[in-house]
Amino acid sequence: MDFGAGLGEGGWDEDGALRAALSSTAEGLGLALPESDGNWGRLAEYIDAGSGRRVMVYPPDEGSRTFQVNFQVNGTRLACGWTADLAEVVAATAAWTGGAGLEETRAHAPFVRFRPWALAHEREPFGVVELTWRVKLDRIHMPPYNRHPRPHALLAAAYAQPVLRRLMPVNSHFDLWFSTSVEDFWKTRVGYTIHPYDEGLYGVWNKGEPLVRTETPEEAVAIVAAALPEGLGPAS
Repeated sequence: MDFGAGLGEGGWDEDGALRAALSSTAEGLGLALPESDGNWGRLAEYIDAGSGRRVMVYPPDEGSRTFQVNFQVNGTRLACGWTADLAEVVAATAAWTGGAGLEETRAHAPFVRFRPWALAHEREPFGVVELTWRVKLDRIHMPPYNRHPRPHALLAAAYAQPVLRRLMPVNSHFDLWFSTSVEDFWKTRVGYTIHPYDEGLYGVWNKGEPLVRTETPEEAVAIVAAALPEGLGPAS
């Protein structure tokens, strides 16, 4: 398929160009796509309101020929992928918004990628807290988060602590802290905050004041876990 077929002078930088190309490709394949959800400029977004399934398609970056495609359910990205073939994008979008599962969608479009946790969640949905942890830990596989291994190492170390894994993890500018609520993060924060310093250390803070610096994320999260109130229940 012609990568640039039907594009105007602005190419993929033109608002609506990608949506138009996908619509034309779908028509040629005899596939039906949902109406694109609003005006997203250069992006194309398709949603099945009944199931909460959403597909977001990003045009190629400068110097690239590949489209990035994200597959979501109720706001949670379960799969993604990159391909230069618009027909593959359309096939995957039609399958996913039509109700196909992860494995069936990949059968329609082999570029689709997902990890074991997503398949497990599809088969037996996680609770809100566990799902939040899994999504945050999964970001290391996606740009731009894949350029930040130390915040990921901090998340992984915290997830390994059972008492912290029961709480909601909250990130702000790479800082990590915890909440006893799945909604009101700022009103129900508990314990200390951890910051991954540029020089390779990890700082533990309490109410804006530095307490200690550690060399490893495991040391930092151990300090936070030990200082939590006894009998702290799971976030709800």
